[in-house]
Amino acid sequence: MGNVNGVRNCFGCGVCAISCGKKLIDIRLNKDGFYEPYIAEPQKCTDCGLCVEVCSYSHNDYALRKSSLTSYAAWSKEPAVRKKCSSGGVGFEVGRYLISQGYLVLGCRYNTEVNRAEHYVASTIEELIPSIGSKYIQSYTVDGLKQIDRKKKYLVTGTPCQIDSFRRYIQKFRCEDNFILMDFFCHGVPSMLMWKQYRKLVEKKLGKLTYVSWRDKTYGWHDSWAMIIDGEKNINHSSHSGNELMSENKGLFCSRLSQGDIFYKLFLGDFCMNPACRNTCRFKYDKSSADIRIGDLWGKTYKNNEDGVSAVVAFTNRGYSIIDKLNCQLISHSFEEVAEGQMKKNAKSAVLSFVAMKMLRSDKYFSEKDWRWLFFMESIFHIPFRLKCKIKNVLKSK
Repeated sequence: MGNVNGVRNCFGCGVCAISCGKKLIDIRLNKDGFYEPYIAEPQKCTDCGLCVEVCSYSHNDYALRKSSLTSYAAWSKEPAVRKKCSSGGVGFEVGRYLISQGYLVLGCRYNTEVNRAEHYVASTIEELIPSIGSKYIQSYTVDGLKQIDRKKKYLVTGTPCQIDSFRRYIQKFRCEDNFILMDFFCHGVPSMLMWKQYRKLVEKKLGKLTYVSWRDKTYGWHDSWAMIIDGEKNINHSSHSGNELMSENKGLFCSRLSQGDIFYKLFLGDFCMNPACRNTCRFKYDKSSADIRIGDLWGKTYKNNEDGVSAVVAFTNRGYSIIDKLNCQLISHSFEEVAEGQMKKNAKSAVLSFVAMKMLRSDKYFSEKDWRWLFFMESIFHIPFRLKCKIKNVLKSK
């Protein structure tokens, strides 16, 4: 078993696996918990180069030359959709509209049986519902990608690097007109080892997980860095199937960033970021190969809105024509206003990220106390920087 030749780092998009005519490439987690390509029988490789041609990581340009750029604040006109989705529900509405037009949707859901996020194909509205909401872990894409029939019409959703690679794939096979591509403002992906450690903490309380939602707006959209999790041990165990727009969260485990949730502290604190996201990502802010980009519309304009507002950007005329037909309230804004609060540069590693990764690679169980000690030590390293900023602000005010 060996890595694909020349791969020292990888976005983990999985498109190389479906481009290989010999079906030699598999996608597996490496020792640090990130998806990478592997070839079981490298001697059978014919060096055709297709895997490299479709690989976003191996290019410095973009697969798409933008034809337009229009941007909106938007939210679903259906209250149940807006309530369940991470922001305004536009991603779901795009999928719902295109299914009504005869498209299939390649979306991402969380599979509690194998404890991973994964891409899958939805052909009905009910099948689309599990794709609602953000999944802040790296998705396994290969099984979903292999279901695609290039002669049919699809909405394909994913991270910007996944979409850039897939755009190269459909360009190579000359079927671009059959696909609408949608990405989102992306922070980057954390190690799956982190999700494994976090699950251990939660499973001590709940048992095997049966339901996970990464963004819950019970406490309002601006405090929606909250995880709602259900498990077999929960005495108030609900019948969450993930296929219902309306569901009660009463009695479930809830952990919020504003209260020091460990998952979000590790993720947003950049303790275990994929090196490719940190060092090589070129898809921040307005850089995309998608027809449509979505996200949260943070910033001053909707700071008092707690129901959720989506940032929506059309990069192509096809994307624009779809957005215009959605069951959504659309308010036109400049791109700068729509993208306010979104990252313009790649995230940098936390000072103690090497310690965090060493802990994650270990088979040892680490308690909440262990992780909070790591966060405390990291905060000490940032004290001089915060003092410098405070002094600078004081001097400015005088």
